[in-house]
Amino acid sequence: MKTRMGIALLAMGGVVLAIYLSLYKLGMISELTCAVGSCETVQLSKWATFLGLPVAVWGVGAYLAVLVLALIGLQPAFVDSHLISWLLVGLNAWNVLFSAWLTYLELYVINAICMWCVVSAVLMMIIFLLSVLDLRAVYGPRLAQDDS
Repeated sequence: MKTRMGIALLAMGGVVLAIYLSLYKLGMISELTCAVGSCETVQLSKWATFLGLPVAVWGVGAYLAVLVLALIGLQPAFVDSHLISWLLVGLNAWNVLFSAWLTYLELYVINAICMWCVVSAVLMMIIFLLSVLDLRAVYGPRLAQDDS
């Protein structure tokens, strides 16, 4: 239960971050605050759009999906749900792979790094690791019973 709460909290932070980047990409904010790196270079590159939508908008959707799943998993009826745990692991594995692809593009294609993108990638990795811990916690009691 604590892992799902942590996932939900981190996902909320990710939603805020992705909304900030989306607002910039959609022209609602004129300048990004970026202490380290070249955020605007990354955000203005052709790689900042995927299937016609800004990558940051996809990020908002990804973080919202994780947040909703984690919040559902906190409800008493779903606390021990294997399905919720597997959905969290699967969704977050995809999120980490997509983040890794974007990081590769930043480093080796765009030749610029966005500190906010790095923060998002780290958030995705931590959320994925918490999802794996959640899955282990859900299966833990069952495994302990099988051993006796």
